This record gives sequence, structure tokens and C-alpha cells, in this order.
Amino acid sequence: MIRKIVTVALAGFWGTVAFAQQGYWQQKVKYVMDVNMNVQSNQFTGKQKLEYWNNSPDTLKKIFYHLYWNAFQPGSMMDNRSRRQGQISINGKPDWDPRVRGRIDSLQPGEIGYQKVKSLKLNGVPQKFEELETILMVPLTQAILPGQKVVLDMEFEAQVPLQIRRSGRDNPTTKVRYSMSQWYPRICAYDKAGWHPTPYVGREFYGPFGEFEVNITIDKNYILGGTGYLKNANQIGYGYEAAGVKPAVPNTDKLTWRFTASNVHDFMWAADPEFIHKTRQIKDGITLHLLYKTAGKKAEDWEHILTQAEKAYPFMEKQFGAYPYKQYSFITGGDGGMEYPMATLLASPGAWLHEWFHSWYQGVLATNESLYPWMDEGFTSYGENIVSVWLKNGNRDTANLADYNSYYKMARSNFEEPLATHADHFNTNMGYSIASYSKGAVFLEQLGYIVGAATRDKILLDYYNTWKFKHPDVNDFIRIAEKASDMKLDWYKEFWVNSTKTIDYAVDSIWEADGKISIRLRNRGLMPMPVDLVITREDGQQELHYIPMDLMFGLKPAENNMARKVHPIWHWTSETYTVTTDLKKEDIATVEIDPSQRMADINRQNNKQNF
Repeated sequence: MIRKIVTVALAGFWGTVAFAQQGYWQQKVKYVMDVNMNVQSNQFTGKQKLEYWNNSPDTLKKIFYHLYWNAFQPGSMMDNRSRRQGQISINGKPDWDPRVRGRIDSLQPGEIGYQKVKSLKLNGVPQKFEELETILMVPLTQAILPGQKVVLDMEFEAQVPLQIRRSGRDNPTTKVRYSMSQWYPRICAYDKAGWHPTPYVGREFYGPFGEFEVNITIDKNYILGGTGYLKNANQIGYGYEAAGVKPAVPNTDKLTWRFTASNVHDFMWAADPEFIHKTRQIKDGITLHLLYKTAGKKAEDWEHILTQAEKAYPFMEKQFGAYPYKQYSFITGGDGGMEYPMATLLASPGAWLHEWFHSWYQGVLATNESLYPWMDEGFTSYGENIVSVWLKNGNRDTANLADYNSYYKMARSNFEEPLATHADHFNTNMGYSIASYSKGAVFLEQLGYIVGAATRDKILLDYYNTWKFKHPDVNDFIRIAEKASDMKLDWYKEFWVNSTKTIDYAVDSIWEADGKISIRLRNRGLMPMPVDLVITREDGQQELHYIPMDLMFGLKPAENNMARKVHPIWHWTSETYTVTTDLKKEDIATVEIDPSQRMADINRQNNKQNF
């Protein structure tokens, strides 16, 4: 909530015009929704007007909507998958999501969730539709032509499910009445790959950018927060008391909260009569909102979020790019932590940084999370790690160590699947989680090993500034990285993202001949990498032998003041490589591959040899 209307420029959409010259396009939407909540029955009715711009070169003969809350019914795909995963044992524990388990199967009629479309019109013409659990399929009476704008008018009703996953009511932990995410029929994304009518079985989300006008009518004792800017604070009598302005509150049992948001791909809100509301204005005029219930935590722990966020933001902006909106809200609710544009739901204060960081990689860049969950969760985890260490004045070199260790654990198990696996198609929840969060974070830290840390940091800024509001995929990221590094990096994607091949370089043998020391290295793994080989002398001085890998077609810049010798390329098909040095054997203390430990080598025991 804010005390005045704030407008966000549609920079992303104007940017689309320039991209169209290169063959890029994306769909655009504008939602106008009016909902009326019954807090006794936990049901609401809604009207939705959706303006849809078909910016694609394709003729659309049908459209699809998400009906997410239909997943919260016994026998649903989410229910079946969760109970199936509970039958899989990993280290003696069921593989299910502990928040879901078998809880959906026991929901009673008044506890289930549903979204029912009552009517749908295209440019005033009634349309037939088919409900396929969490997807609504609409064969159109008249196709939507390339470049055409249409208007879709819908009437719908819904029941808020008992809190199970992300959204719902009466959370038993936080005691929050309503966590309203995935609450409205949402048009599915259409891009160069076509429609994405992904059933909701528990994973990720993807939708087109656009504008939202959302009017929520609810009992007047409720306090609301979420995506967007509150337009009518004075009319509802909220947010002006501290300024000494007398609110013009209507004499009614209900109030209508009017929100707007631009250049967002989703809209979440939460409501509770007992929310405590705090605000903090930080750099660039951004207002942070905190709406919380203590939920078993200390009030000062919740309010410390604002202090930490204010401290962190200048560093985040410098390293990762500017937050593009004028508001962000941290709200108690949901289960654990879940990100949405301009807001997050938090079950506890500890997840604030991770969820806020999603604003960059989920809120603004908005890749298709179903296909590239690691480009959201992994990049977010990486950023969280870097900022968290900075806040604590810790050691930057160890920021991502926990994610490396998680990756090693998975790589040595039988549960690893390629990062390219669809989020819903992982065989295990454990495999999905470690791949998306940890291996995704390692992707960026290890990229710094390949191209240099400074170049990697430039890549992240270039990626954000080039692709914000445009739904990039892995190929878009790789091309940004190649341009910034002047290297070929498609091989990195092929090995790290599309396969489960692992890295294992070893110091194989060392011998002296003709007054020179020869060091033979061996690639015992299946993924090739460039090699930093550091020789430490007995007097403590070091020299770096840098061996580029042939598929890179380029060199990493020197990263520090250590003397560096650049060797000829190591062909990825060759198992061994020999380095020679003029040092005497008695002068050498150690020889070590990658002492920075940024290369995700699954067996570091053979990376170092002492003399």
C-alpha cells in the first residue's frame, strides 16, 4: 500500500518494438478484474476483462487459461503425484514435498479449492470451453489473427482452498487468513514454442507481461497487500492516519481496494484483519512494505527485514541491476517463501532475501520456469549467497560453497537428471531441488572460473539490462555471455545443462628430465574444462599455468597479480596434458589444479600433490 498513485513506465513493452526488428516478439495482456469476497464461505465471485494483443506471426485458433486452484481437490494430478512421491524412499525418508504430502486427499468439500468459469466471450461473442482440471481449453469461434487485439470477458467463481501449497486460507503456521496467489483464471503463455498449457502439479509458473487493474471487495476490517499500487487509500481509510488526514470511510460493511500494476506477469494479494503494516523508503524512492503477523517469531525479526533490505539494495543494484518498480512488499503468508511480482509471501522472516531476489530473475526476466527452473531458482540462490555474505562481511570465495556440496552429493547419487529436464518431469523432488537451486547456482560461480569473475559479473548485468521484461531462455543467456567474454560457451550449456556428465581433473604424475619438471594432468571425467594449475614454491611464491580448452576459442583474462603462463589449448578429446616448468623439483612445495575451487570437480582428492 502507498499513499499516492505511482505509475511505472512500460519500458519493457517499448523495448519489444526494437526487438521486433530482429524477429523478437511477445504477447501482451491487460487484466481488469473485480472480485467480491465472502469471508464466511471463503468463496468469491469475479469478473475479468482481458485485453489480449497477439504480437506473434501466428493465427491463434484456440486459447488456454490456468485454473490453478483445481489442483487442490482429492484425486487431482498434484494429489496423485505427491502421494506417488511419498512411496519413493531416499535415505529412508519419503520423497514427497512435506508441505503437500497426502493432505489434498483428505480435504473436505468446504476445504478444497476450485475455479469455475461461468461464461466467456470473445469480442462479445459467447465461447464454448472445456475444463481439463487445471487448464481451460477454449476453441475459438473466430481465430485471433497476427497483430490483432481482442477482448475476452469472463465471469468466474472460486473457493479458497485450505492452505496447502503457496496459496490458501487459514494457514496453521502463520495464522494468516488469505494467501491469494494463483487465484484468478490466468491466460497461458504463448511464445515462439507455441502455447504452454502446463498443468499445475506443484512446480513453476509462466505468463505474459501486462497491466493489471484489480478491485477487491472484502469486509472492511481486513488489511490487504500484494502486487501493485493502492489507488484509493483515502477512500478506504487505510494508510493516512499517521499523516493526520481524516479518511473518508463509507458507511458499509465492505470496502473495495483498488490496485494497479504495470509490466508484471502475475498478481498476488494477501488479507488478514491483524496484519501489522510498516514501511521504509530506500534508495531511488523505492518504498518497502512489510505486512506481518509474528507467526511464532519475534516482531523485531520481521521488522529487521526492512533494515537489512535497505542496507542490501545499493549493493544488489550495483551487482545485478536496478529494481524497476517503486514498491515491494514482504507479507506473512503462504508456506515457506514464494515470490510474485512486487511482493512475496513469507512463512518466516529468514527467507526475505531469497524471495526478494526472485524479483530480478522471476519477476523481471521471467524465463519459462517450467523449462528453466534453474535460471530462476539457481540464479536467485547465487545472488542471495553473494548478498548474504556481503551483509555479514564474510568471505566471498565461500559464498556458494554449500551449493557446491549439495551438487556433489547429488552427482554421486543415482538421482541426478539434466538441468534441461522439465520442472514437473523430474523423477524425484530431491533431484529437482538440488538441480534447480544448487547446480543452477554453481552454473554462475563456475562460469566465473571459465570467463573470469569480473567478466561473469558484467554478463549478469548485460543479461538483466538486455532481457528484462522479455522472457529469455538459456540460449539468450549464453549469447550474452559469449559477447561479453569473446568466447564460445555453447559447450558449457551442452555439458552442464543438457547432460549429467561430471568434472574430474587429476595431477597424474610428475617427473624431472633434462633439467625441467614435467607435470602430467589427466581428465578422468566426462566434462571438459579449462585448467588453472598453480605451482607453489617452497618460498611461498606461486605461478599460474593456464590451459584453455579448445571449444572456448578464447582466453580468460588474468584475474590477479600472480605470474601466469598461457599454454596451448587442451583438446577435449585428449585424456592427458603435460605442463613443463624450469623450476627444480626441490623448489616446488605443491602442485594444484584450481585452488580457487570454483571448478565443480567431484573428486578434489586428486587435484593436489605435495612434494
